[in-house]
Amino acid sequence: MDVVHRNSSITAGPLHVHDLDECRNIRKGTVFIVASGASAKDFPLEKYADVPMITMNGAISKFTGTGIKPFFYVCTDQGFPLQQPGLFSHAMGISERVALWEDHVWGKQAEPQGELYLLGRAPKQSWSDLFRADPELVRSRKLGTGRTRTLGFSKNLKRGFFDARTVAYLALQLAYHVGFTKVFLVGVDLNQSISRFYEEPGDMASPCRLDQHFDTRILPSFEILSKYVMNKDFQVYNLSDCSRISAELVPRVTMDQLDTLI
Repeated sequence: MDVVHRNSSITAGPLHVHDLDECRNIRKGTVFIVASGASAKDFPLEKYADVPMITMNGAISKFTGTGIKPFFYVCTDQGFPLQQPGLFSHAMGISERVALWEDHVWGKQAEPQGELYLLGRAPKQSWSDLFRADPELVRSRKLGTGRTRTLGFSKNLKRGFFDARTVAYLALQLAYHVGFTKVFLVGVDLNQSISRFYEEPGDMASPCRLDQHFDTRILPSFEILSKYVMNKDFQVYNLSDCSRISAELVPRVTMDQLDTLI
């Protein structure tokens, strides 16, 4: 394996860390990825309570009072537990599974009630990658330089994930790893100028750097997803009508079309 943690199955105090192999290909069918964009505010979560959901960061607030437990909660922002301790604690309490950085655990920020999995980054692209296709770590077909050497899509998170600077892209890789075949994106607007759906005027807002990374990491990553990963066996649809990810890369569907596709 390319990613090495302190141990592949460890106990950090009372916290048992599960090996990522334990959640690989354990499900199939449809999953919702619920992000924090403003368009998620009106999504009828409870109508689809019987469909597994992956959520992230402050989007966990969408689940408050619904009785719905996220199938997975993911967080890559190491500052989020300090900036939004209430939301982070809520996520730890209701999620069936959580995927976090090792520092979240060893820094005593995480006390999940569900299964805990540790995240690690996929290795950078090397010259040898040009001459041997890796079916699990999907990259652009040309050798990148600098930042582009860390772009791709991981089909096996045991070997690490590719960081696009938006946690929604990690959630897509997680959805593939777990075995889902049809993914619906909720609130993946990627619009820095509009507040997250759960933020109110006067609230402390976590930093947002979508504009800084959109052209260099986010958009190229979704291009890899669209060109090399999406097919009849892994379909991705976007429910946001204001997303910065074009419909040419990820098809958009309306709420009326959603029920038919599910």
